Amino acid sequence: MDQLWIQIPWMSSVLQNKIVDQCERLQLQSATITKYVADVLPGKNQRAVDPTACLIPGQSTASAARELVIQRLGLVRSLCESEEQRLLEQVHGEEERAHQSILTQRVHWAEALQKLDTIRGSLVDMLTHLDDLQLIEKEQEIFERTEEAEGILDPKESEKLNFNEKCTRSPLLTQLWATAILGSLSGTEDVRMDERTVSPFLQLSDDRRTLTFNAKKSKACADGPERFDHWPNALADTSFQAGLHAWTVNVQNSCAYKVGVALGQLPRKGSGSDSRLGCNAFSWVFSRYGQEFRFSHDGQHEPLALLRCPAQLGVLLDLQAQELLFYEPASGTVLHIHHASFPGPLFPVFAVADQTISIVH
Repeated sequence: MDQLWIQIPWMSSVLQNKIVDQCERLQLQSATITKYVADVLPGKNQRAVDPTACLIPGQSTASAARELVIQRLGLVRSLCESEEQRLLEQVHGEEERAHQSILTQRVHWAEALQKLDTIRGSLVDMLTHLDDLQLIEKEQEIFERTEEAEGILDPKESEKLNFNEKCTRSPLLTQLWATAILGSLSGTEDVRMDERTVSPFLQLSDDRRTLTFNAKKSKACADGPERFDHWPNALADTSFQAGLHAWTVNVQNSCAYKVGVALGQLPRKGSGSDSRLGCNAFSWVFSRYGQEFRFSHDGQHEPLALLRCPAQLGVLLDLQAQELLFYEPASGTVLHIHHASFPGPLFPVFAVADQTISIVH
């Protein structure tokens, strides 16, 4: 007990020294904050709101930033207005051309009908009023009339009579439209794989959003009419018939994949082109093989020149405009756009032959 009483003064002294040190530190910290509030913040506030303190004469930093936003949006607005005017003029010109072509055809076929009626009337008149001898004497004239009639060909379908919708296509409009759509969409579709379609060379995650390639065919998958039995494909469990739809796929871990859309009639069995994505009339896909990228449909493969390998691949399907667009979500860059008359409901479709791909949600 006596020893404890001896230690108390020493312990108290140590604690007092700690308190003194802490108070000094707090005082220094307070002085630093006071100096910052008094010296630094007024200067920053002055540069932010005072035009005389900014590097740009007559403008504060906030005003300069505001002016930059207005200037850039003004340029974009001006560019949009110019492109709108150009495209509308093209539409008007195409409309006039198609209309004029149809009018020309009407005049041409009206004249042809009149000529045919005249020839037919002349031949009928000969047949009705001439005797056998007179008919023989008119043989040359009959031959000439018949030859003249045969020279009038039957009408044939011509693209010149159709309005060419390609006149509205514009790389600038496509880029702006895609950026606007991607920025305005509240979210992407909740796309998941239909486990009944997943190839036995693929492993499906529990949430049905990730496909992992396995070179060894799984024996655990029960075969069925919906399942792909050779190519490493899978269909989504949802189809789209109308409207605008978007979904994103994480592809950064794979060097061999296909992403796109397919009709429900896509064959599932065998190693032929019928069930291979992009090699038949039932599928439209963006694919990667190593460092090569391409768009494929019905056996036609279009190489795509990409500056870098996208970590994610976005798919935008506009069924009203009949457009399928692939883009890089990180930059909003349009990688490829395809126009087609899709004959039925479309399912998101996937294939992977290296590592994994995942639907982003």
